Amino acid sequence: MMTKNKPILSSFGALMPQEEMLEVKKNFKSLYIGIPKEISYQENRLSLSPDAVALLVSNGHKIIIEKGAGENANFSDEDYANAGATIAYSVEDVYKAHIILKIEPPTKKEIKMMHKGQTLISAIQLSTIDKEYINLLLKSEITAIAFEFIKDENGTLSLIRSISEIAGNTAILIAAEYLSNVNSGKGLMLGGVSGISPTEVVVLGAGTVGEFSCRTALGLGASVRVFDSSITKLRRLQEISSQRVNTSILQPKALQKALMRADVVIGALRADQGRTPCVVSEEMVKKMKSGAVIVDVSIDQGGCFESSSVTDHKNPIFRKFDVVHYCVPNISSRVSRTATFAISNILAPSLLKMGIQGGIEEYMKKEDGFRTGIYLYRGMLTNAVLGSMFELPYKDLNLII
Repeated sequence: MMTKNKPILSSFGALMPQEEMLEVKKNFKSLYIGIPKEISYQENRLSLSPDAVALLVSNGHKIIIEKGAGENANFSDEDYANAGATIAYSVEDVYKAHIILKIEPPTKKEIKMMHKGQTLISAIQLSTIDKEYINLLLKSEITAIAFEFIKDENGTLSLIRSISEIAGNTAILIAAEYLSNVNSGKGLMLGGVSGISPTEVVVLGAGTVGEFSCRTALGLGASVRVFDSSITKLRRLQEISSQRVNTSILQPKALQKALMRADVVIGALRADQGRTPCVVSEEMVKKMKSGAVIVDVSIDQGGCFESSSVTDHKNPIFRKFDVVHYCVPNISSRVSRTATFAISNILAPSLLKMGIQGGIEEYMKKEDGFRTGIYLYRGMLTNAVLGSMFELPYKDLNLII
């Protein structure tokens, strides 16, 4: 319908209030997100909870999730369907989405289902990949983001911190289980009550895992001593703790004495690159109390006990020198529902901002912290560490975009 050669729509637009005109011009882009079922051994976590899916769907995004993907975290297909997700009965349908969200890195078979221009957000796990794997990713011409390297506005690796908080808390609770005689332990309660000496807990490492192990053990009434090679970290731990914490620099003699008295030892040391430093020798373990419990949270980087060997959630412990060793990588997968909520709390807000800012391309230009997680951009390697590790050419992402 026309009025004197002017379309009515044009006249209506000219009369719209300024606020409404701004709404029309928003650069919003709807995201199409696929969540496949995790197939890695004993990976029970998921990248988005049903609540996070509902939030994204209500903001105009589309989610497709593979049937049964949430079962190991006790989320049903009905939970996701009610949140607005589409349930896919084949993994191939999920991999048609523009953005793929995973916890574990995709297998080589999964990479072959990916297509040019797609975006992958998952862990990368430098210790488990090889040159052939990186070349396969490069051939797929995708953009790949390692969520463990994404930083928040404060420069913190927020997802790593969140998972480390869970691991620190859970490590103490695991130790409590294996002190109990129900699990053939010494029959000790982790903590302390009136008239009885408290349990002795040694924590190796004053990072996030060590901090939350310390907090949980203190909350239960245990006597805690924390070792680290950084006096700055030890001082920080004392400042943020509600109770006085015994701290010590990592010195062999002091460590040996503490280990001989310990009922529980938490290995919470981490290396920035490569293997975790092995600070407890087998000779030190031999001198520990009979029935003492070691929880080596550092095992995913090689472990900080010479006596450690990787175990799994089905067979989590072994005894060596009559000391219980719990050496399961990925402790947070043991509490998969909590871990899924924690991961969702970090990924969902980023995805919302991504849509508001016009998609992933615009988002990565504006968010410095997000760019730190990008290691492939449209089939080009952009991570210096990977380039050096596998002798592959790489480009500076900031120059490309």
